[in-house]
Amino acid sequence: MFYKRHILTALEKELNTKEITVLTGMRQVGKTTLLNYLFERVETPNKAFFDLGNPLHRKIFEEVNYDSIWENLRAFNISNSSKAYLFLDEVQNLPDISHVVKYLYDHWEVKFFLTGSSSYYLKNLFPESLAGRKIIFELFPLTFEEFLQFNNVEKQRESNKITYELYLPYYKEFMEYGGFPSVVLEKDPQRKKKLLNEIFTSYFEQDAKSLADFKDISKLRDLILLLVPRISSKIEIAKLADSLNLSRETVYSYLSFLEQTYFITLLSKHSRSIDRQAAGSKKLFLCDCGMANILGRTSEGQIFEQSVFQNLRPFHRISYYSRGGENEIDFVVDNKKGLEVKVSASKRDLVNLAKRAQAAKIAESYLVSLEYKEEKRIILAVDL
Repeated sequence: MFYKRHILTALEKELNTKEITVLTGMRQVGKTTLLNYLFERVETPNKAFFDLGNPLHRKIFEEVNYDSIWENLRAFNISNSSKAYLFLDEVQNLPDISHVVKYLYDHWEVKFFLTGSSSYYLKNLFPESLAGRKIIFELFPLTFEEFLQFNNVEKQRESNKITYELYLPYYKEFMEYGGFPSVVLEKDPQRKKKLLNEIFTSYFEQDAKSLADFKDISKLRDLILLLVPRISSKIEIAKLADSLNLSRETVYSYLSFLEQTYFITLLSKHSRSIDRQAAGSKKLFLCDCGMANILGRTSEGQIFEQSVFQNLRPFHRISYYSRGGENEIDFVVDNKKGLEVKVSASKRDLVNLAKRAQAAKIAESYLVSLEYKEEKRIILAVDL
């Protein structure tokens, strides 16, 4: 069964555009499924789907003379006499594919759809020579609304105590096992955990080991384990460096790799000054709640804030506000709205948040609560 994702509408519009469409994200977030769906939507017979994880499919594009590739494509009934649609899955398996894509794009009428499992690699794979030729889309684990769809639960627009009670068990499951599609579709809790472990193993063995140029890859693993208890907290590079017996520069390079391969996100501090945003401490989140839970221990509050982050991530620019250490706003959304995350929100929390929002010059502020509340300016997590 095919489940629609939020990103699908934007991707469907790409069927009628000229630019190269690139879909990237972590492994197992559903890129291949969406690529297959888009392939089926193309009505012309002059189309083909290639998995570049398959050595035979890679061989099609491994010609010294790129014009000769058309000879190889004829075996798949692809012609350059009319517009061709080429869908290439897992392009990170063929490092030279960017040169091929550029050449065919520039000389013939070809529409490319590409997927790759790492932004770190894709940034090197698609250099600036493809500027103006490509549009990159990022796919993440499911939001809670998508999570409900994958569980065949229709989201009601009306919010009340009844709908809250209906959705709460699902939200707690979302917090525990996260939003990787294969994990969500699996019903056995023990198999969910095994699948999450397999996703991490795949990331570490295939992305980290093959893409990273680190002398001691075990230090990267140790860093990941150190980061899990720090979810929703500001990162202190010096402490991490001391714990791992590494230089600060090395820790910075590890964090950069983890961020560019979608394993972590480091939020910048909210500021009107770009320089201050770049210079401030970063706040840490992982790719997924379920991944966090199998890798270490976190509090309910941390995992709840992680889950809220996952719901905001695909749609908004997010930062956080902090002044004087204690006066923090968990999320600043699109530089306009402040969101404070509480397992159980209170009126006092609303008053305190309003003061911090005023100091930050943020016009709107809301509390996000896991427990049911009927106060204005309190958003229930199940309604995100």
